[in-house]
Amino acid sequence: MDNQSQSNPSAALSKGAPSPSFRLRNGSLNAVRLRRVFDLFDRNGDGEITVDELAQALDSLGLEADRPSLAATVGAHVPEGASGLRFEDFEGLHRALGDALFGALADDGEEGGQDEEEMREAFKVFDVDGDGYISASELQEVLKKLGMPEASSLANVREMICNVDRDSDGRVDFSEFKIMMKGINL
Repeated sequence: MDNQSQSNPSAALSKGAPSPSFRLRNGSLNAVRLRRVFDLFDRNGDGEITVDELAQALDSLGLEADRPSLAATVGAHVPEGASGLRFEDFEGLHRALGDALFGALADDGEEGGQDEEEMREAFKVFDVDGDGYISASELQEVLKKLGMPEASSLANVREMICNVDRDSDGRVDFSEFKIMMKGINL
């Protein structure tokens, strides 16, 4: 492992500043999100994420990964004899990167405001045009970037929206998005 990767684990990713939503303070929501990310990265479904799978996933999301730095950073979390990260190892890597980038989490009583801010950051990812609503085409675009099979049909995407669209306008506003995300938390 090179010295830069050891002292700066974020060097494995492109130079842009990480979003504060990289790590949610809500533990159960974070676990659900991490599991989904793990499953997306584990392309062959073998229960391990190799450096190549991780680099391919980051590349498909538009994040340029420096493979040698990525290999060094990830390698520190791969158990001896394994070819990649298991989910528990992936959680450890995520926690270590979060601590390196943002400092260790503390129970500071500000979780409610932090959750709202994190929800707004997540909403912005989907609200591509910034109009305050997630349309079917915007949702389809994000799902395609993530390699989700649901993105293949606009009808499927519209059905997903109908499941959370309380005012029946064919779009998801921020309050509907929050309800959807809180449902994941349950």
